[in-house]
Amino acid sequence: MASATIWRRGLRLLPLALALALLLPAAQGSAAPCYPRVFSFGDSLADTGNIAFLYGNDTRRPSLWPPYGETFFHRATGRCSNGRLIVDFIAEALGLPFVRPYWSGQTAEDFAHGANFAVGGATALGPDFFRARGMPVRNGTVHLDMEMKWFRDLLHLLCPAGLAGCKDMMNQSLFLVGEIGGNDYNHPLLNGVSITKIRSFPPSVIAKISSIITELIGLGAKTLVVPGNLPIGCIPNYLRIFMSDKQEDYEPQTGCLRWMNEFSQYHNKLLLDELEKLRKLHPNVTIIYADYYGAAMEIFLSPEHFGIEDPLVACCGGEGPYGVSADARCGTGEYKVCDDPEKYASWDGHHPTEAAYKAMAVGLVRGSHTQPPIAAITNSCLQPAAHASSVQYKALYDL
Repeated sequence: MASATIWRRGLRLLPLALALALLLPAAQGSAAPCYPRVFSFGDSLADTGNIAFLYGNDTRRPSLWPPYGETFFHRATGRCSNGRLIVDFIAEALGLPFVRPYWSGQTAEDFAHGANFAVGGATALGPDFFRARGMPVRNGTVHLDMEMKWFRDLLHLLCPAGLAGCKDMMNQSLFLVGEIGGNDYNHPLLNGVSITKIRSFPPSVIAKISSIITELIGLGAKTLVVPGNLPIGCIPNYLRIFMSDKQEDYEPQTGCLRWMNEFSQYHNKLLLDELEKLRKLHPNVTIIYADYYGAAMEIFLSPEHFGIEDPLVACCGGEGPYGVSADARCGTGEYKVCDDPEKYASWDGHHPTEAAYKAMAVGLVRGSHTQPPIAAITNSCLQPAAHASSVQYKALYDL
């Protein structure tokens, strides 16, 4: 595992924001969390530090250095933001420590509360899919099959007597399968592949996500949360790259690129249809769709409700109308950082700020952006901030 000393220090954890606490029901006494463990898969929207162990010496990955992490952790942790991610807020709401990166642990005790297999830059599909279509793939790119292999390896560590001994643990754990799939489209888009060609990818992406869900259910998973894709037409770097002088290319209410958001909605529609099929095949399993698109769109439609001044401008980046440029990016080149990230929805032109993640997490945990509502199965055990802060957090990187 590639790692520098900075990645092995314990993280300073703070209680969940008051805004989230006010929306969560009070915990019943000192009851144990309803989900003792959380297992998370995905890409940079969910990576809590695996990238630091896998690519610790890669200068092309700026999230490994400041100013990433400056707001909450006060140092870079590998998270592609200035602070916490949705998975962090969900763990806090459940009264659990932050989900430990898989590559930061070595013993079964290290994973007493679950593990995070997400890696920044990960795709749902393997490299053969893209190479067969004449597209370049960065060496070492992680994909869902790799993350699933790591999970199976962890099961052997947690259940040395055999996988049958993991049944209770699987039944009682919460699985976050994504967000994943965004990079299957991002990488080709940034390499000049036409949206017409990329539009043929979602069925394959959804099939891969479905196969991972099916495998987890076969291993005993009973509760899975599956996020959809964000509105990529609102991403500042895409707004810069695909800037148009045609008014009809933009949504009048948000200023986001219409055709890109329609593509995100197409992916999400296919995913919703597939999840419905899986629910019918597995009626005793709870499969929850997390509407990241809808939760994020609230910010773009009414930014003032979240204290955000301009949701389409990056806090950290270069010059230009969207706070990004071709010759400077957050952490590299002649970049600039805003004074108050709380007023921005985008951190680096590709990833949300902690403020945006927090707003989305509230919408998900509250239930308005999950189908069926996640609150319906967790209301009895969601933790308010005061209770969550009393959890004995284990330093994630003291190996």
